[in-house]
Amino acid sequence: MLNTKIIDDLARQISDSIPAGVKGMQEDVQKNIHTLLQGTLAKLDLVTREEFDAQSQVLARTREKLQQLEQLVTELEEQK
Repeated sequence: MLNTKIIDDLARQISDSIPAGVKGMQEDVQKNIHTLLQGTLAKLDLVTREEFDAQSQVLARTREKLQQLEQLVTELEEQK
């Protein structure tokens, strides 16, 4: 899942840029922005760092196995 600290920081930065005349509504605006960002980012097809690292390891093992198999095929073809 997404890191809510990042979403909180983004929402805070956006709400801090609101003009002083509407600062009284800052808390409501910040909550609304937070909800909007969280909903929008949740719709994206993102993976966590842990999922990415796990898939990278699987890919590396698969690539290594493929290289071994290619070498074996080459050796068997040379024996013919």
